[in-house]
Amino acid sequence: MKFLEKICFSIALIITAACFSQNMQEGFQYLETGKFDKAEVFFQKILVDYPENKTANLCYGRAVGLNGNAQKAVGIFTELLKEYPKDLEIELNYAESLLWGSQFEKAKGYYTTLVEENPTNFAALLGFANTFSNLKEYENALIYVNKALEVSVKNPNAMVSKKYIRLGYANEFVQKQNYNKALSLLNENLIDFPNDKETLLNKVNIYLMTKETANATKIYEQIATNAKDSLLALNGLALVAHIDENDKNALEISKTALLKSEIVKDTTLTKQTFERYTQALIWNRKFKEAETNIHNLLTDYGTENWILALRATLGMYRSDFKETIADYKQILKKDSLSFDGNLGSTNAYFANGEINKAYKGVFKTLGIFKNQKDAQGFLEKINKNYTPFIEEKLSYTFDNGDNVAYSTFTKITFPINTSLSFSANYEYRKTENTVSKNEAKSNNFNLELQYQFHPKIIFNAKAGISRANSYSNEYNQLLAEVFFKMKPLKLQDLEIGYKREVQNFNADLVDKEIASNNLILNYNLSTNFKFGWYTQYLYTTQTDDNERNLLFTSLYYNFLSKPAFKGGLNFQHITFKNQVPTVYFSPEKFNAVEVFIEISKNDKKLFYSLNAATGYQYIEDQPKQSTYRIQAKLGYNVSDRLITNVYGTRSNIASATAAGFTFTEVGFVLKWYLTRQPNFLKKFIK
Repeated sequence: MKFLEKICFSIALIITAACFSQNMQEGFQYLETGKFDKAEVFFQKILVDYPENKTANLCYGRAVGLNGNAQKAVGIFTELLKEYPKDLEIELNYAESLLWGSQFEKAKGYYTTLVEENPTNFAALLGFANTFSNLKEYENALIYVNKALEVSVKNPNAMVSKKYIRLGYANEFVQKQNYNKALSLLNENLIDFPNDKETLLNKVNIYLMTKETANATKIYEQIATNAKDSLLALNGLALVAHIDENDKNALEISKTALLKSEIVKDTTLTKQTFERYTQALIWNRKFKEAETNIHNLLTDYGTENWILALRATLGMYRSDFKETIADYKQILKKDSLSFDGNLGSTNAYFANGEINKAYKGVFKTLGIFKNQKDAQGFLEKINKNYTPFIEEKLSYTFDNGDNVAYSTFTKITFPINTSLSFSANYEYRKTENTVSKNEAKSNNFNLELQYQFHPKIIFNAKAGISRANSYSNEYNQLLAEVFFKMKPLKLQDLEIGYKREVQNFNADLVDKEIASNNLILNYNLSTNFKFGWYTQYLYTTQTDDNERNLLFTSLYYNFLSKPAFKGGLNFQHITFKNQVPTVYFSPEKFNAVEVFIEISKNDKKLFYSLNAATGYQYIEDQPKQSTYRIQAKLGYNVSDRLITNVYGTRSNIASATAAGFTFTEVGFVLKWYLTRQPNFLKKFIK
């Protein structure tokens, strides 16, 4: 906290009784009322006639320094000290002039001696406290401001300094995320300064960061004591509603604030109200209205940074990442220290697949805003994608064809950098039929490479061996997978690939040694009006000379974003060239139609998802059959590095398995990050 910008250090204006002679009274008034430019001119004229006058020189030095020329003031007091060595009045002014020029370390050394020699001098003690505060040594600052208050009880200048020292000290604890200590300091301020707005706003910012929305609401209600502060509080309450995941309420509050701003007519608050209202429109996905509002603001105010930030936010919500990045670049060109510009562009680079730029951006942001919670959280988010991990999955499957299976799957992934990573996985599966007693085991081992050679294109390649043995057969088969994952246009995802696999759902299938070669096309189209469309097509050739065509398409609607809740209609069509019903489900024609809902949420500790569907399936010319499908997952983040979940699925859709049986699977997943951060991270830290 730079106190030089908050209060005038009038406490060091210690002048002799003679100083108050009538002919200099006008100049003293200028100093006391903050008219430093006039004071400078006045005392400069006095010194023309009285160049040796100590008082006039002192006052001229103060006027010069407080008028913005600290370096010249230091020179004036330095010369005076040569003429009047050990003059306490001049020493105090010299020490204060060092603070005006932000020479805090030099001031600290000087005040150390000054306080040792004058341990009960109020001006020296308070100056020392303010020096410590500017150096962010708040513990010492509090010690010396309290000593100053012992000398001059309840002195208003010392009390104001103490207030800002506490505010700075509280902010330091906020950066360390020690919110309880920060709140304790702010509460001490409120004892000395009841209902102090600056202190209350610092408190509410903590509650917003910790998502204590009830406490934040109370503070804003406490602040709303007049028309202007009521408008400020409404803008804050709209943000509280957004944090509380009630965006509709946020928009209603913003509309009320917009009407109130027409009455209050405060330029700064009006801008803040327009800003919050536009944000609320974006939160509610009213993009056309937000776009119109931003256009009007640009017409009225020009390309101010806060308006560019609104347009960039709209771009992020619409997935217009290139336009968003351009807006943030424009913001940073005007203000390189802008928090919105630095962290906002970092988010946009990440969303656009430019990971290296995102890393550089987040470290730049943290370099400017040390330990800032949002930036720190974003860094952890990126790191999770590139930190080595091991994943273990255990599952148990059974169906109404008397088949049971036990499976374990282990995967280890090592990212080399933001573009390249390698993985190895091993799967063991044992299956048996409890009636026929036929059983089989399969061991699959794969090596995988993932390479991002363009922000919009990722290449995946996997190769391995499947070793199987059953009640009458033993063999090895090649496993392979090649995929290109692309984002051809905004809001579109496309996957094209090939996959070779061995059918191992039950013991009889393992025994048949059927390998399938799949050509796969996956396409997803999202929209800015909540609808989406997903399609998958597979063409499969098998080593038993059979062929399959599979088309799955889903039209869905996103009802909510928090928790994520969507629903829609699915259609599936399958054909097989050859029908071999005694071996596996292979109709000449199969169709299924179902409606589904899906809900999911990922909190800091707990996460869950549920997908349920019901409908009808049509197998060749048979009568339609009702179907159902349910999948559920419940997980827990044990720590930053350890995640676990349990899951279950049950379905009677014939195409759900190679055998076509109603089946159930339950399982347990454990994921452990092997290190705290990516191994390559140091190259981004400067």
